[in-house]
Amino acid sequence: MTDFDYREKRRQPIWKIALKIVAAAVLIVTIFAGIYVLYARHRLNSFIKTATEASQETQTYSVATLKTSSFNEIGQLKGKTIGFLSTNPYLEKAEKKLKEAVDYKAGLANDIDSMLKNLESGNDFLAITLENSYLDALSDENVLDKDDLKIIYTFEISLDEEEEETASLDEPFVVYISGSDSRGTLAQTARSDVNILAVVNPKASKILLVSTPRDYYVQLHNTSGTKDKLTHAGVYGINMSKNTMEDLYGINIDYTMKVGFKAVTGIVDAIDGVEINSDQEMSLKTEGKNAKTCHYTVGKQHVDGECALRFARERKSYASGDRHRGENQQQVLTAIINKISSNKGYLLKWAEILGAVEGYVDISASFEDVAKFAHDAIKHPKNWQVESISVDGTGSMQPTYSMGSRPLYVMIPDESTVAAAKAKIAKYLK
Repeated sequence: MTDFDYREKRRQPIWKIALKIVAAAVLIVTIFAGIYVLYARHRLNSFIKTATEASQETQTYSVATLKTSSFNEIGQLKGKTIGFLSTNPYLEKAEKKLKEAVDYKAGLANDIDSMLKNLESGNDFLAITLENSYLDALSDENVLDKDDLKIIYTFEISLDEEEEETASLDEPFVVYISGSDSRGTLAQTARSDVNILAVVNPKASKILLVSTPRDYYVQLHNTSGTKDKLTHAGVYGINMSKNTMEDLYGINIDYTMKVGFKAVTGIVDAIDGVEINSDQEMSLKTEGKNAKTCHYTVGKQHVDGECALRFARERKSYASGDRHRGENQQQVLTAIINKISSNKGYLLKWAEILGAVEGYVDISASFEDVAKFAHDAIKHPKNWQVESISVDGTGSMQPTYSMGSRPLYVMIPDESTVAAAKAKIAKYLK
């Protein structure tokens, strides 16, 4: 460069220099924005891929003896009688799988009471086999004390998968949302503590949330005789829960979504908390290593993920119990939907939001359908109108299909509220 060229460059007007700086800054921002969009799109696709390619659902079984027995390993039960529940839809699979570990004799019991009596007497069963989430349910219902049993072997079976009918996500569709209380992965069967139908009408930008109490006394799909709590359907797999809900409401459910409770804390924290409205003052302790106490006052208040989840799971503090819990669950879900849909800023945080819940959500829809729906929702955001309703009932003590003749607390459905829910669902599906 000559001295003349250098002098000419120095004589450029200050506005030209400023313009170049601004142009460079815009270029840098555009490049980084492009990189972010690519990353966010990758994160969205990664989440959808993980959620829609969930592992096949499994059941984990435990072989248990009395704690005082001399049996300590499965091989000692060769030639001995091991008890199974005859009401288990996957009985044949479970019997066959256990045969791979030991050559035993199978004994059948019609209910849990007779199974436990046979085990305690030692005359018929020297061990029993129970599905793990069923074992947890028995303990929680005070039907048995797990400390009285000794687990000497565990095994796992895969459940049968159902053919899913594809539905257009451009037209009204129904999603069954199951809140799993699984202590393990979402692939493992567990009681369904949350049972919500999301009736989505994309053209009208409306969502109807229908909550069904976990203790609702219903006929499990393809069973006869004694009814059961809706939550126990989850022990036999999410398809049992879905089919039972279809029977109850007389509808076709297009998709299922199983959600682990950690997903709630993750998404609420990712959107900087939500506002809830408590109708009573209470203090509740969260679970886990970093447990804390959440204090709720009467009225509207802002809560983080842990306290939102604790609020959604509480039932003992309310006179109406599980009924009130269902209302709180809908309240938290509605607050999440409203906050994300009404604040476009959170659409820019979708990568962070999805990262917080990845691995805690299983969706039965295809990757292609969910990806198209999600990308369209981000490209053309809507202010969704969310309506929440619940069915009602009356508390009672009744025998159950899963637990046998021993009476447990259930909720007898109020058929008028079920009929009202059916009519509302039909209206949204038009």
